[in-house]
Amino acid sequence: MSYAVCCVPVAPLRMQPDHKVEMVSQLLFGEYCTIIDTGNNGWVHIVCKADAYSGWCQLAQVQKISDVVYNNPDQVLAAGWINELDYNEQVMMVPFGSSLTAIKNGKIVWGKNEIEFDGELWKPAKIKRDAATIQQIAFTFLNTAYLWGGRSVFGIDCSGFAQMVFKFLNYPLLRDAQHQATQGETVIFLQQARCGDLAFFDDAAGEIIHVGILLNEHEIIHASGKVRIDKIDNQGIVNVDTGERTHKLRIIKRYF
Repeated sequence: MSYAVCCVPVAPLRMQPDHKVEMVSQLLFGEYCTIIDTGNNGWVHIVCKADAYSGWCQLAQVQKISDVVYNNPDQVLAAGWINELDYNEQVMMVPFGSSLTAIKNGKIVWGKNEIEFDGELWKPAKIKRDAATIQQIAFTFLNTAYLWGGRSVFGIDCSGFAQMVFKFLNYPLLRDAQHQATQGETVIFLQQARCGDLAFFDDAAGEIIHVGILLNEHEIIHASGKVRIDKIDNQGIVNVDTGERTHKLRIIKRYF
């Protein structure tokens, strides 16, 4: 077992060590993981530090780091939609929410690798979790295309969207919607909801299949086709473009 950090803008995590199989999630630049196994053709099996989610990625997409770096408790994020940095004197563009933990005087050192960044930083531990801040973060993802397993402004799924917004709010939300629904406290009535609560939706079999972030008691922002704002009532989501009901409300949870 060894520790590593994502050293590319976005690294796909796959169910099996094969480029053709399902992408189950992604690592963003600077996010930490543990390498628990190695496969053929440059594949490694990793576990994400933030949410314990596992998958296979290419060894070339992560850089091994020391336990001292891995255990750094600080959380610093890149605040621009797209952010330019220097990675070993080569330009790299990394997405909103990339991790720049341990940055000091504009520099990060991972072994022999040096990163320089002079852009805007976001420190989740120092922000207020108020409606204005939640909307500022969530609206940055507006119109991002839906992508199964995605977690970035280049493509994102419903639970990845919720998780990324909560990353900026310094809350360790789990990766999948059905697991996110096990966290937080239940809000009994939609009329009691407030900005930042999560609404979960199920299918005919009762399985939770979708999640969105409530803006208030009648609007929700979620990733469905793209990140969009729709209406919500006690039955579920109503698409503002078509008037169709798209998701059946199951439960509302509050996390802070």
